[in-house]
Amino acid sequence: MKIMMLSDYQLPVIACFLLFFAMIMYWISLSMPKNNLIFQISKSLVILSNLIFALTLLMRWIGENYFPLSNLYESLIFLSWGLSTIHLFIEFQTKSRLIGSIATPIMFFLSGFSSLTLPTDMQKALPLVPSLQSNWLMMHVTMMMISYATLIVGSLLSILYLFFIIFNSNASKNESVVIENNRNESIISKVNYSKLSLLETVDIWSYRIIGLGFPFLTIGIISGAVWANEAWGSYWSWDPKETWALITWLVFAIYLHSRLLKGWQGKKAAILGSCGFFVIWICYLGVNFLGKGLHSYGWVF
Repeated sequence: MKIMMLSDYQLPVIACFLLFFAMIMYWISLSMPKNNLIFQISKSLVILSNLIFALTLLMRWIGENYFPLSNLYESLIFLSWGLSTIHLFIEFQTKSRLIGSIATPIMFFLSGFSSLTLPTDMQKALPLVPSLQSNWLMMHVTMMMISYATLIVGSLLSILYLFFIIFNSNASKNESVVIENNRNESIISKVNYSKLSLLETVDIWSYRIIGLGFPFLTIGIISGAVWANEAWGSYWSWDPKETWALITWLVFAIYLHSRLLKGWQGKKAAILGSCGFFVIWICYLGVNFLGKGLHSYGWVF
């Protein structure tokens, strides 16, 4: 048992270092697009870290006899696993190394924060308090963490879209100079078509991923309300965590509403999606650090 618990704490540290090297390799692969070996190595490192996170959660589940989502440490490990899974799925579909270059820094930060920064006492598995001894624990928290992982990736793509827009606006002047000097408009049109195709791909995948994560967030909030009524006798108490979960839901609901009914695409939609990225982090970590409430398991200050 002691060996199992020791491995429990050490495995995420190994995953953290793997993600660090994966992040570096992804960045190098961007500068060497024709070198597929570096890209495959970076992907393999993420796959290995994903398996390590899954193994860590499984060992906790078996060792402690409850689903490992009862404290901040366990939720960070689960979120790291969720992010790596979503990232690998999108990468498999798009064959693009851009996803890994923006997702691995987030995963590296989460794994490092959970395994190297959190106090040892907060990493320990403790007996569940009465309010957490419910079948709703797995339903509610799993849905919320999966929604966080999915929406973070989707909103990261929105941020990437805005970055491309800014980069292209700065590069447009240089392209006009090339046109004047070379008079070779066919080459420039191909470059512009390539950029347009990349922007459209990023925009579409951001929309698809956010659309996938939103139902998980909705189910998570509804199941949390039912669980709250069972545990505390009230469906909604305007706890800081509940309030920010509602704000997060509204931000992404507005994003989807704007795309579906208003026809927003591109820059306007990307701005909304980017706002969602910061709202998620406030809901997930900021509330726990800045204020206490019924969802206070993550309080460290």
